Amino acid sequence: MYEPNVVGDWQECDDEHAGLRVRVHGLEKAEPPRGRDDAAEGLTYFRFRVTVENRTTAHFGIHLEDGQLDVRVGADGEAAFLDWRNSQFIEGFDVYPLRRVTAVLYAAADDASLSQVDIQVQLKVDEDWTDRYLWSGGIDLHESAIGVGARSDTPLDILAAQVTSFLRKEAGPGSTG
Repeated sequence: MYEPNVVGDWQECDDEHAGLRVRVHGLEKAEPPRGRDDAAEGLTYFRFRVTVENRTTAHFGIHLEDGQLDVRVGADGEAAFLDWRNSQFIEGFDVYPLRRVTAVLYAAADDASLSQVDIQVQLKVDEDWTDRYLWSGGIDLHESAIGVGARSDTPLDILAAQVTSFLRKEAGPGSTG
């Protein structure tokens, strides 16, 4: 079963890209360095990072532009505005063994939707495409323990309860958590 990553987790690439790993991290509210885009009027800006690490003995040319990212927010998965003017993409950078490269990206969305953010990334490595990988998280979430049968009060609790419910349904009848 395919499971999304949690923002901050590393995702190991498969097959011909084995040894590369990707991470979406640093999800936080932040104003862009070159000023707000007019298209983002009334929206709240946030920033995140995408880091690629090479754990092989060969070097790879990494490419990550705006068309290779999809940022969705809220329960309905509405598209966020990706500010390409303020974002720092990875454009054909050679990542040598045991080295990393990081893109810093700015996006904007309705403030009420930022408790649930999904970021999908598909890298181009040399001339090949990696699989698409998904990270889920939120802004201003505070971790708390969730008891079985407890009422979900925060967005993190709601997301955790949804994931738990989904996994139980996938496991089938008769399985216990």
